[in-house]
Amino acid sequence: MWHELTSDQELFRDTTARFLNDRAPLSQLRKNRDDPAGFDPAYWSAGAELGWTMLLVNEEDGGGNISCRGAVDLALIAYEFGRHAAPGPLVDCNVIASALSGHEGELQRSVLGEVLTGEAIASSCLGAAPWQQPGEATVTISMDGGDVIINGAVKPVESGKQARHLLVTGISEGGMTQILVPTDAPGVAIKGLKNIDVTRRFAAVSFDNVRAPADALVGAFGRADDQVVHQVQNAAVILSAESVGAMDAAFDMTMDWAFDRYTFGRPLASYQALKHRFADMKSWLEASHAVSDAAAEAVADGTALAGETACAAKSYIGEQGVELAQDCVQLHGGIGVTYEHDLHFFLRRITLDRLLYGTPAEHRRWLAAMQIDKEYAA
Repeated sequence: MWHELTSDQELFRDTTARFLNDRAPLSQLRKNRDDPAGFDPAYWSAGAELGWTMLLVNEEDGGGNISCRGAVDLALIAYEFGRHAAPGPLVDCNVIASALSGHEGELQRSVLGEVLTGEAIASSCLGAAPWQQPGEATVTISMDGGDVIINGAVKPVESGKQARHLLVTGISEGGMTQILVPTDAPGVAIKGLKNIDVTRRFAAVSFDNVRAPADALVGAFGRADDQVVHQVQNAAVILSAESVGAMDAAFDMTMDWAFDRYTFGRPLASYQALKHRFADMKSWLEASHAVSDAAAEAVADGTALAGETACAAKSYIGEQGVELAQDCVQLHGGIGVTYEHDLHFFLRRITLDRLLYGTPAEHRRWLAAMQIDKEYAA
């Protein structure tokens, strides 16, 4: 990342990088390919002790950050996650911890404490989103007396089979609603999914007349639109920074290959046609760094352009990140498409991050809607 970092931020980032080098090297990720969770629970709880899950949470709720700009500090960790293709539900646990911070309910505070310590995983079931048109939500939430009724399905849900709690977002009369649901609640069905990222696990979650108490609501019934927008902005910052880290790793790996690999007595990097491709990739990488940093700072500061910048980052990096990673594979030649080569870890990470919390097309549609709303307001 290109933020102007304090010495404390540099220490925080470097500590995470060393931790991931020791606890989640690519050799270990290969061994964990068939592990149900993809990582040792002790790895995640140790990461929580380092501060991975507390950066968007108020100090009075047990959280805290390094620079008073939690989204920026979290982007530093997300960048290292991408650069190491690290496992773990970094996005969902931070999004949910932030959503629960400031709520006084006993259940909300209990779940927040478990997420902060790494004792439990909480996963986000985004069954309604800010970019959706009427009728596109996949989860409906209604009231029945003093209970809340949930119906619908969501996929993919990260660590769905490993999670203890779900933060379900659905559409209700009046707007979006969010509620906490235990994964073992009657009517909740969770099915593991195959996915392209071998270091993470995803599931499909369905809700069949799931009944939850009203005190499990996060925010007011039918009035959660603004809080969902903020959560998606945080997710966009994390995913963008993570993708940039993976892009950096793939680009550096390809540059080293191009200088070390000789053909017809010359290094690959000396060919003019390949220089043009490297120049294109470098320009995408520079722009991705810039827009990712801008999004983290805008969201951290709560500026008027936070929404637009987060959408721009998610959409641009989602497109150009995959393009860069695919070019890296092509420049490696045949070895680049083998499982034995490390490059695919980063291609998989970038490709999947592109789809989570809104595709580039969905974020562009949302960005366009924001601009239209501003014009009408003016």
